[in-house]
Amino acid sequence: MANSIINITIIAHVDHGKTTLIDNLMKQSGSFRENEIIDERLMDSGELEKERGITILAKPASINWKNSRINIIDTPGHRDFAAEVERVLSMADGALLLIDSAEGVMPQTKFVLAKALKQGLKPIVVINKLDKADQRADEVLDETFDLFVSLDANEEQLDFPVIYASGRSGWADKEIDGAKKNLNPLLDLVIEHVRPSNFDKKKPFAMLSTLLYADSYLGRSLVGRISQGTAKANQQIKAINLIGEKVDEGRLTKIFRYEGTKKVPIEIGEAGDIVVVAGLEKANVADTICDLEINEPIKATPIDPPTMSIKVTVNSSPLAGTEGKKLTSTQIRERFIQESENNVGINFSENKNKDAFEISGRGELMLEILLTQMRREGFEMTVSPPKVLYKKNENGEKLEPIEEITMDLDEEYSSKVIDSINRRKGKLVDLKDTGKNKKRLIFLAPTRGLMGYTSRFLTLTKGTGVINRIFHSYGNFEGEIEGRRNGALISMEQGKAVAFAIFNLQARGEMFVTHNDPVYAGMIVGLAPKPGDMIINVMKGKKLTNMRTQGTDENVVLTPVRKMSIAEQLSILNTDEALEITPKSCRLRKAILDPHERKKSEKLQTSS
Repeated sequence: MANSIINITIIAHVDHGKTTLIDNLMKQSGSFRENEIIDERLMDSGELEKERGITILAKPASINWKNSRINIIDTPGHRDFAAEVERVLSMADGALLLIDSAEGVMPQTKFVLAKALKQGLKPIVVINKLDKADQRADEVLDETFDLFVSLDANEEQLDFPVIYASGRSGWADKEIDGAKKNLNPLLDLVIEHVRPSNFDKKKPFAMLSTLLYADSYLGRSLVGRISQGTAKANQQIKAINLIGEKVDEGRLTKIFRYEGTKKVPIEIGEAGDIVVVAGLEKANVADTICDLEINEPIKATPIDPPTMSIKVTVNSSPLAGTEGKKLTSTQIRERFIQESENNVGINFSENKNKDAFEISGRGELMLEILLTQMRREGFEMTVSPPKVLYKKNENGEKLEPIEEITMDLDEEYSSKVIDSINRRKGKLVDLKDTGKNKKRLIFLAPTRGLMGYTSRFLTLTKGTGVINRIFHSYGNFEGEIEGRRNGALISMEQGKAVAFAIFNLQARGEMFVTHNDPVYAGMIVGLAPKPGDMIINVMKGKKLTNMRTQGTDENVVLTPVRKMSIAEQLSILNTDEALEITPKSCRLRKAILDPHERKKSEKLQTSS
């Protein structure tokens, strides 16, 4: 049995190597048998996490090291999943702040560090990826110190220990030119620097629910750190919310703790340990799970509000039901209720008829991940263009979400990028020369203008630029922003697209369909170069006759169709358009499919 329990969280900007570092810590600390088969990035448990190489859900794991149990919590690095980071920090005694030795301090580094310092944590700075050829560890350390100062860190927090590492190569050292043997120096530094919190084991049991997992066998599983007392299997417990109201009561049917990445059942959980408890049906994240005699809730960090929303309805296109299995509004509603219970970053509301649902979240990626997961589960749905969520200040003035954008790019592209952001009402706040003809630009711009901007940025920088965005604050409404200039090319009737027709229409604009793709009246099959919608026939075949003349039988060569993500497709929608999502296809369409009904609707809107 470990003498002390230390809880640490790993925080960093996206793709700075958190999950890879945890992999090697687990392997080197003897968490696995010698003959055990281990996946790469074992903390990324979901399909989408493995595919995209990003952490979406925070997950705990445990390491035994020199008579101490170290619970490590892997956190997401992307801004849209920051709600997870905020909650997880409340479980930790310390934090490992990972910083890429080449990229240095990035927007999310600033965000997660600000949250950690606010919680009173004293982070250990790990300058990672030292095996990179373009590493600049000394400069990055200076940048990190400046960041601590700018975030008003106290003297104890400013006196942070530094260790240099390569998570992928599996070594850490206190010196840049150290021995580079293994990760033992990092584990030793954690034990030396992080002081376990002092909890009273004699008081009645209480813990703050921080993460929630749905388990098909156990039901709702709540994860948290026991703040006082001990949890015993089968004891009577209740859940109280942030204002002290009882939301649930029941019995602790099961208690688990983490051994490596596995959950192991235990009879007694002690104060300071991170445990998983089952037995409550209604308790949620930020509720206090406690003994029946406790009435005071544990303080929880308020979570930043969502900034963007989409409206989801059933798939109403003529092709509905041909690809998916879950088609009804009841099934969609149940899925959204389940998601809003599991994911505190998502808010859910519905209309009176319960057939249209508004889902709001932190940003495009969070909403895209949810829609992608639902696609894979067999859902079909129609999604409206995303809207930003406005606020009003005390004077009744309209406020909108503003984001901080950091761009690293070659100097030759900087003027084009600055011009493109200015068109989207962005303001340049900083411009740094990072050497080797590269620049770092920092802008403040409204979220409205940045929807789908990443693909535009990559086009402007010919795929060489790196863009990072993070929510900054609510600021004054910046006025109207120009929407999509291109008109839509709309299919005239239902059937299958024909190569001959597409070949002859390619000159009219960019086509989204290719030979044999199913189309229907009102479906957007391409974008015109000019404003104004155009109805076209993509099913017009070649007239077959027995006449043969020179030049009539040339090969039909189609331009390849651009593959767009769900976020990109949502970003190019106008207000009278929608996106049909099915397990196999994503089709852009007009909200009103019938051309006569569309004209009537347009006339009504212009007259009103």
